[in-house]
Amino acid sequence: MKKYILLYIAVMVAMQIYAQTDTIANERFTIHAQTTVINQYKPGFNAKYSGINSLKTATESQTSITATLFAGVRMWKGASFYINPEIAGGSGISGALGIAAATNGETFRIGDPAPHIYVARVFFRQVLPLTQETVSQTSDSNQLAGDLPTKYLAFTIGKIGIADFFDDNKFSHDPRTQFMSWALMDSGAWDYPANTRGYTPSLVLELVTPKHELRYGMSLVPLTANGNKMNWNISKSCSYTLEYTHRYNLNELAGAIRLLTFFTTTKMGNYRQSINQQPVNPNIEDTRKYGNTKFGFALNAEQNITNDLGSFLRASWNNGRNETWAFTEIDHSVSGGFSLTGKKWKRENDNVGLAYVVSGLSKDHREYLKAGGTGFMLGDGNLNYTNEHLVELYYSAELRKNLYLTGAYQFLVNPGYNKDRTGPVNILSVRLHAIL
Repeated sequence: MKKYILLYIAVMVAMQIYAQTDTIANERFTIHAQTTVINQYKPGFNAKYSGINSLKTATESQTSITATLFAGVRMWKGASFYINPEIAGGSGISGALGIAAATNGETFRIGDPAPHIYVARVFFRQVLPLTQETVSQTSDSNQLAGDLPTKYLAFTIGKIGIADFFDDNKFSHDPRTQFMSWALMDSGAWDYPANTRGYTPSLVLELVTPKHELRYGMSLVPLTANGNKMNWNISKSCSYTLEYTHRYNLNELAGAIRLLTFFTTTKMGNYRQSINQQPVNPNIEDTRKYGNTKFGFALNAEQNITNDLGSFLRASWNNGRNETWAFTEIDHSVSGGFSLTGKKWKRENDNVGLAYVVSGLSKDHREYLKAGGTGFMLGDGNLNYTNEHLVELYYSAELRKNLYLTGAYQFLVNPGYNKDRTGPVNILSVRLHAIL
């Protein structure tokens, strides 16, 4: 708790100092901050059985908190450097176990819920203009105010959140302000490279024009599944992401479609081999070897229906033969929903969202869990397989400038893909989010 208080004081002081500085056309320095507190409550539900990684059937209430400083400096033309110290603590429902589409995107799969301070991001970015035409860019988190070329090449190197660059969607991507479920903030079957807290050393290359964007990323992956230490043996262990984005206007309303593919190779275990070696209670860790791979694809679309109403759709798939390594135990997923501003009721900075996601597993993955195997998120000791379904509804209200209060409801059926633990499960959330 003392760490929370100290960081909170630091954030407030930084906010006051920054608020008193003059805004200039091309910032030399930038300081922003955020803090997010989420409380989730789940009534009890009935299930035929539970395992070590099951969603708990008892009533639960869990709280998470994150606070982040976003500091940046302009070094020379087109070059900038950023560092983000962060503190995080608390827990998700059942420790973020037992649900593929985990319900709080601000929580992590760690055993110790005590708050910890760490460096979330530290990276260098260079933008190389391809035209003299520019647009004005406002000051924001890890973004300096100033002129940005409408066409440019860029490279970024350092410790980042890879999802900051890929799989973006303006209606469903940020659990601090939008939908909270993991399977709604990103494509569920994209096993994106990250340590336990969601960050990894990476190199990202970008080619951006007003209508077309192409991005390539090379990232380290953890030494072990859901691990915090990264594997620096790049010749044997690495993850690659490639994404194309097309932006367009339909009846003068903005839209975008993204196609993403990824490939990861590391010392993974294999579901089928683990079952063959040990038909009852197989342990996938016993089959881990370099050369095993995971690859997949994602389609991601966003479209304004009116100036106030937007919609999104995601569909993703991975081969599901080798174990989930970094994100969540989803091998195929489809999600979609709507987001509406409060302009019609004179609350233009309020937002209401409704979304649905259905998730599934590969044949090898589901048979591994049925035999009694466990992953780092799932493992009921048995599995009567079916798809997992989640519906999320939220309303975000602006209390005052840069301070938002959100109420959310999530309706979950078949947590962990198990008909024997159908539920349904009802989860109520309250989120407080403050930004500079």
